[in-house]
Amino acid sequence: MTRYLATEADQLALGEDLARMLSGRSGVVHLRGELGAGKTTLVRGLLRGLGYSGTVRSPTYTLIEPYEIGGERIYHLDLYRLADPEELEYLGLRDLLDGEALLLVEWPERGAGVLPAPRLDILIEHAPPGRRIRLSPCPAWQEGFDDSLVQQCEPHHIIL
Repeated sequence: MTRYLATEADQLALGEDLARMLSGRSGVVHLRGELGAGKTTLVRGLLRGLGYSGTVRSPTYTLIEPYEIGGERIYHLDLYRLADPEELEYLGLRDLLDGEALLLVEWPERGAGVLPAPRLDILIEHAPPGRRIRLSPCPAWQEGFDDSLVQQCEPHHIIL
């Protein structure tokens, strides 16, 4: 089943729903989609859902935006400007992958071969007038995903 999100408000609300499912989890989440698909919008909703009330900026130029919310560490990375995946070493990726933080990574294909496999892959596609979103959790994360939010369509793939 495919679900379309017609507005930015719908995308923010989905991010808030995802926050409830990701709260307390560590690992890497890939956010894939074309420019302007709404990857940062989804992260903004997710951070709001975790209780963050500050400004959520796109890390396009800073590459990493750190957040600490209720004792949880979340890092929002945007790898669009990365010239080589090895640059992740200079950004301190190894330190971020300590098993206690949640990493939300836009443009993960730019870190191929260096980034670990995602625990959750989110694909956002333009589907005028809105967006189509697909969530693909790894088997270990599949449990705990709210069936009212998502519907399983094939093993380890969830389509909204």
